[in-house]
Amino acid sequence: MRAAVYKGDRRIEVEDYPIPELGATDVLLEVSHCGVCGSDIHFVLEGWAAPNTVHGHEYTGTVAAVGAGVVRWKVGDTVVGGPSRGCGECRLCLAKRPNLCEGRGAVGETDDFQGAFADFVRTNETELLPLPNGVTLRQASLAEPLAVALHGITRAGGIKPGQRVLVTGGGPIGALTIAVLIHRGVTDIVLSEPSPVRCELGERLGARVVSPDSLRSPRSPNEIVAEPFDVVLECSGHAAAMEQGLGQLGRTGRLVLVGAGIKAPRFDGNRILLNELEITGAFTYDADGFERALEILAEPGFPTDLLIEPEDVGLDGLLTAIERLAAGEVPAKVVVAPSVGRP
Repeated sequence: MRAAVYKGDRRIEVEDYPIPELGATDVLLEVSHCGVCGSDIHFVLEGWAAPNTVHGHEYTGTVAAVGAGVVRWKVGDTVVGGPSRGCGECRLCLAKRPNLCEGRGAVGETDDFQGAFADFVRTNETELLPLPNGVTLRQASLAEPLAVALHGITRAGGIKPGQRVLVTGGGPIGALTIAVLIHRGVTDIVLSEPSPVRCELGERLGARVVSPDSLRSPRSPNEIVAEPFDVVLECSGHAAAMEQGLGQLGRTGRLVLVGAGIKAPRFDGNRILLNELEITGAFTYDADGFERALEILAEPGFPTDLLIEPEDVGLDGLLTAIERLAAGEVPAKVVVAPSVGRP
């Protein structure tokens, strides 16, 4: 098969690659679509990944083969990749927070996982979900990032109509967050984003858009901005946006860190103390996040088509797509389809 292999030093090459061998409970999928994630930007452009690895985890496909012990799927089934299994036994798995399983490896470790920027991908039969009626394989590639957006909203305490929300960062996760909130009847949403094309998408989804430079934090930690927010969902991963978001909160407000970045922020402890602010992280998904994401994708009125770039990208276009995403030149989710450009 063909695979887009990260070679190190910001290089990706499409090359022949062995089709993964199946264990008893493994499933081999012919990849239909695989979304480009922010983590792929970190892996390729910032060197988080080991050389000679294949990435891509927002995938859908058709079952091409099954292991001898597989009972859940048959050849020809159309499916979407779901969350990795937790151990099922630690205190966090038992508390229905498997995303924080105490047996998980370090973020970025791939073990023997070969990602879906390839013609085929192998996964365990327990890590797949069926497509809902009316949802295409292409649309279902939004399930994973949508589950991430839903988890950020969960960590915000569940945002309700009438609350004021600031989303910092209008990339795919920020756009999905806005779309979900609007779909749920939350209308007082402001997007802080410098990219013109992402601002345009945010407005089309229903947010009011401002420049990051326009958000000024008061000098004194006692002071609150004139129009404070109940929740800030930080989706960019930039330290400056994290710091800026804290200064936009009203008393008892909550800052949720959804986007990952390298540079660490510096927070004003007195502002947090005097106003009883909360800062929390949102790592991957709720326990039922994929199921809820797929339900939303199947609901009438959810703007799926706005949230995916109109043209699929082939494996040979992956590096360019990652570079354009990092530069803020692309507003919506970029989806790789290995069939594009296939001989």
